[in-house]
Amino acid sequence: MKLLVAMSGGVDSSVAAAAMVAEGNQVIGVTLKQWSGPDGRLPTAGCCTVADAEDARRVAATLGIPYYVLDYREKFSAAVVDHFGREYLSGRTPNPCIECNRRVRFGALLDRAAELGCAGLVTGHHARVDHDGARFRLLRGRDDAKDQSYVLHMLGQAELGSIRLPIGEMTKAAVRTEAARLGLRTADKAESQDLCFVGGDYREFLRQRFPESARPGPIVDLEGAVVGTHAGTAGFTVGQRRGIGVAVGEPRFVVGIDAATATITIGRRGDLAVAACRVRGVTFVSGVPVPSGAEVSVKVRYRSSAAPATLWDEGDHHVVRFVDPQTAVAPGQAAVFYRGDEVLGGGTIAEAA
Repeated sequence: MKLLVAMSGGVDSSVAAAAMVAEGNQVIGVTLKQWSGPDGRLPTAGCCTVADAEDARRVAATLGIPYYVLDYREKFSAAVVDHFGREYLSGRTPNPCIECNRRVRFGALLDRAAELGCAGLVTGHHARVDHDGARFRLLRGRDDAKDQSYVLHMLGQAELGSIRLPIGEMTKAAVRTEAARLGLRTADKAESQDLCFVGGDYREFLRQRFPESARPGPIVDLEGAVVGTHAGTAGFTVGQRRGIGVAVGEPRFVVGIDAATATITIGRRGDLAVAACRVRGVTFVSGVPVPSGAEVSVKVRYRSSAAPATLWDEGDHHVVRFVDPQTAVAPGQAAVFYRGDEVLGGGTIAEAA
């Protein structure tokens, strides 16, 4: 088959491309230019940098496949960066990788694959897709420590039928071993944890691109007493402990953000406990909602463990009711529903319920 492979310049996408070549497919490698510096070039810090593109190009050359850099800056800025800023300005904590996957990597890039006559899109995500005879299923990656199914929860049947995730069955160690065996330059490359459009402190990025984020305001306790001030609500997220700038003799955590009044509320760890939350914009991988009241497990952050819960359909939103109260349930993050290894769907946390 003719396949388009998204190559980030990392070891995972490098091995994904190699696996498709080994199967005898006609492979085209592409890197997305999603962000640029003042001179219009790829950034030099963060992820998706000029060095990453060069690594991808040299891996493609080793594999003997054509390679291109596609300019998606305009699409990325509107779909991801502007959304990132709006969410922080509204007191929420966004996950830009989810919006990138939704709108760019598995949105616009799937359209580009079709335009190029490719039968599908290949990425290096640690997740799996299978078909049970009736529908496609999205499953966790075999390597629990590297599983990325959380950021792919928005994919539906059309997308799953058009993508390949060849390293989902592999551990990260096995991926690196295979890259070394093939002589790929990315075999020992460290992973980037930075946002491609930030490359440093996201607060400084927000202050420069969205100046209104630097609106000072009070820090209050749960009784409403002012205990400090801050330089902008965008510097905070629910569950945060460090960097609050208030010393009261014992640990305090951000328990609430009111962007309208620029107020940060802090409390003790126990004050973070949430028994339920409202989730909006819910989609289901199968295209069919699970029955209201269904027992599921729910992840409320990328690195959190899935917690037992029930899922209730409330019409214009869903409510997740946890078996045991959960902490650091931050509006703007995704709540992703699982049953065992299978991803059922997910949406965006709106508020505690």
